[in-house]
Amino acid sequence: MIDPESLMLEDFTRLRRLPPYILSLVNTKKQEIRRKGEDVIDLGMGNPNIPAPDEVVNKLKEVSSDPKSHRYSAAAGIHKLKEEIAKRYSRLWNVSLDPDSEVAIVSGTKMGFFQLVLAMVANGDNVVVPEPAYPVHLYAPMIAGADVRTFSMFNGLSFFDNLQKIVRSTYPKPKFIVVSFPNNPTTKCVDIDFFSKLIDFAISERIWVIHDFAYADIVFDGYKAPSILQVKDAKKVAVEFYSMSKGFCMAGFRIGFALGNKTLIGILHKIKSWMEYGLFTPIQVAAIVALRDFPDFPSKIAKIYESRRNTVVDWFGKMGWIIEKPQGSMFIWAKIPDEFRSLGSEKFANLLLEKSFVATAPGIAFGQSGEGYIRIALVENEHRIKQAIRNIRRVLSAGG
Repeated sequence: MIDPESLMLEDFTRLRRLPPYILSLVNTKKQEIRRKGEDVIDLGMGNPNIPAPDEVVNKLKEVSSDPKSHRYSAAAGIHKLKEEIAKRYSRLWNVSLDPDSEVAIVSGTKMGFFQLVLAMVANGDNVVVPEPAYPVHLYAPMIAGADVRTFSMFNGLSFFDNLQKIVRSTYPKPKFIVVSFPNNPTTKCVDIDFFSKLIDFAISERIWVIHDFAYADIVFDGYKAPSILQVKDAKKVAVEFYSMSKGFCMAGFRIGFALGNKTLIGILHKIKSWMEYGLFTPIQVAAIVALRDFPDFPSKIAKIYESRRNTVVDWFGKMGWIIEKPQGSMFIWAKIPDEFRSLGSEKFANLLLEKSFVATAPGIAFGQSGEGYIRIALVENEHRIKQAIRNIRRVLSAGG
């Protein structure tokens, strides 16, 4: 007998294009194990465990108690907040931004990226996303109806050889390319010359660039992550997303910014005006306090992540699992040990979860090019991280 509901599901064509969300499956397995009473150390999701400054939280409470803030917010957001992020860009990256036409406030950069993609692409458009990639970079364009063209950052060719090859062999020409540095999941970092070359290429090929700068502030060993907007003429073709989630530890607040090209900021504002009434006013005011009064807070947070990074790399190194030290992001991108490589990343991550009670993210969740790796999030204190490593060492030493 034919199930009527199955027939109805066939109508949801956008969802049919999506594969199972592996990170969601990992989370489900994690919850199942926790329900059995096990203490799972969660290094799977990049969910900061460090609180935002007390003054930011207090301002959120204060403004929330004002009945005026319970009304709808303006879709465009509070102008003072746009001014504060523009000041930060001027101070840190010597980038001049017009708060009115070159800045948009978004309800988290994941949502902002999704909204911009929906505004930019039509069915049948092509976009380019290097792999491994943060899943929304791959699947937001797909949900919007675009065809996603990928290339591996690990295939032996240079980034620009790959990019030139795929752009010039794709018809119709790609609408945009998505990049993100410091990269999630690979932790790869770049210099300003990389962005200069990318902008020159984008202008010559007449394609847009979207840069996800989520880990702008989480950098180590004296490295300073460049903004793509530092490049001359970048604003002709590029938009950059800056997040309050990582450096300011405001992940649950869901607030960030899109900055750069006036045309793209304009269409983002337009689609936002149809989709939402604006971000909750107390969150915007709290973000003003964070940017204005705690400009150096992200540097202190980066030091905490740097210490955690050192612990993971050093402790795993002592047990023979050699991992390259990242210069940025809140992750470790670890190649699976040789003796477990044949399992594949999903089964290896499941092994760690089921036997050592440590959740990690399998590399395959970030595209085919992520196979053979796992991503470890530095989102527990060092005591918990060391316990996780001891648990993993015990399982790996026993051969699984």
